[in-house]
Amino acid sequence: MLSGRPKQILEFIEQFLAENGYPPSVRQIQKGAKISSTSVVKYNLEKLAELGYIEHDKKTSRGLRLTGQGIETISALLRIPLLGRIAAGEPIPVPGSDFNVMPDKAITLTRDIIKDEDGLYALEVRGNSMIDALIHDGDVVVMKHAREARNGEMVAIWLKDKEETTLKRFYLEGGRVRLQPANQTMQPIYADPGNVEIQGRVVAVIRRVS
Repeated sequence: MLSGRPKQILEFIEQFLAENGYPPSVRQIQKGAKISSTSVVKYNLEKLAELGYIEHDKKTSRGLRLTGQGIETISALLRIPLLGRIAAGEPIPVPGSDFNVMPDKAITLTRDIIKDEDGLYALEVRGNSMIDALIHDGDVVVMKHAREARNGEMVAIWLKDKEETTLKRFYLEGGRVRLQPANQTMQPIYADPGNVEIQGRVVAVIRRVS
């Protein structure tokens, strides 16, 4: 499976082809994939050609074509928008918005990891209140949009009265909601159900590699 810069370029070529009906130039790849120089693009195009993902005619400015292997690889990938950050600790104030939006960012997973792609988005975790659930500061959680949750599910919660967002386990206990951290050193947050809005539930965790 491709990773890093070659995968990024292959994804950009596929997206450009789908939107325009013709392949991108080297400079368009450099700009669209935010790569430092055209020489880096050319190096990775040669690598993709050697591996059999593309055919590259260097004599033509748009001499790129996805091979069957390249098309198969792209179809096996799932691109999930990275919408921003969420607190796994004390809630982060985000006035007037659910999340601190990070435009033009996304993560890519293979479809064997997540089958149902509807309503998915990703958030970068800030804080360590969920470390006992193996979610650390800097990790990325993949969320599925949801407005309801069962007790024990890990969810993104919008605290409407405080305009703050947090990641916790959800429990409805009588007339109140308990938002439980997965860290023995931290206390739960209690809230009135009317002030709690569920934004989504965690379906996968992508660990940060230090």
